Amino acid sequence: MDFLELTGKSILVFGVANRKSVAYAIARTLEDAGATVVYVVQNQEARQRIGKLLGAREIYACDVEHDDQIEQLRDDLTARGGKFHGLVHSIAFADFSDGLKPFHETGKRQFLQAMDISCYSLIRLCDAVKDLLDADASVVTISISTTRMASENYGFMAPIKAALDSSLAFLTKSFSRFSRVRFNAVAPGLLKTSASAGIPGYVDSYLYAEQVIPRGQAIQTQEVANVAAFLLSPRSSGITAQSLVIDAGMSINYFDRRIIEKVVGNQT
Repeated sequence: MDFLELTGKSILVFGVANRKSVAYAIARTLEDAGATVVYVVQNQEARQRIGKLLGAREIYACDVEHDDQIEQLRDDLTARGGKFHGLVHSIAFADFSDGLKPFHETGKRQFLQAMDISCYSLIRLCDAVKDLLDADASVVTISISTTRMASENYGFMAPIKAALDSSLAFLTKSFSRFSRVRFNAVAPGLLKTSASAGIPGYVDSYLYAEQVIPRGQAIQTQEVANVAAFLLSPRSSGITAQSLVIDAGMSINYFDRRIIEKVVGNQT
């Protein structure tokens, strides 16, 4: 039974970098459900590298920092023909090359670049391909489980993800003038990906999360992919402008007795 009703659907997936990418897990899940996935990666170098992973699948290159490349992608997809029933936006970047700094010392260039790539790109891409989206298409982006937790090692990305979350409502409203396209986010807790490995101190936070989560195991990338596939499917037709938190209960368990005893017990 095709429960998700994705067989024969075409989905545009942005952001595959390697096997550990959230976008890759989502794409594989969609293909397993019968969908056809068209991939968009950052540049030609990535296209060649990821081509070895994806084989004969359709892969386009587009650096979302450059309007001319977005316009070229739109033209190429238009020439390809056909409509897309879904779009996955799994693109984010933050420049921590100068090391972690207190939030109030965040550089303007770094902040605005991260906002451009991680948030504005969703708005720009959706506008560029709006005529290529099916009237009932579903757009899914990748957020985080909370933007109100002041995690020092996540730096300035939480406010940017908050802007990404907010944009879902405004995109839903503006697209409703001419379509029924839905905009949602999957909002996972800490994941073990190549991108997260580049965040200073992330491993310690990941290990802490496994202690806080009631089941004792951090969120798996496949769990995020499963929810994303649901949101991309007609089965989620009543959900829009939402961020679905996937944290295995981490947010309910910060005051776990075992953890409190470890912390308080070490105090003198």
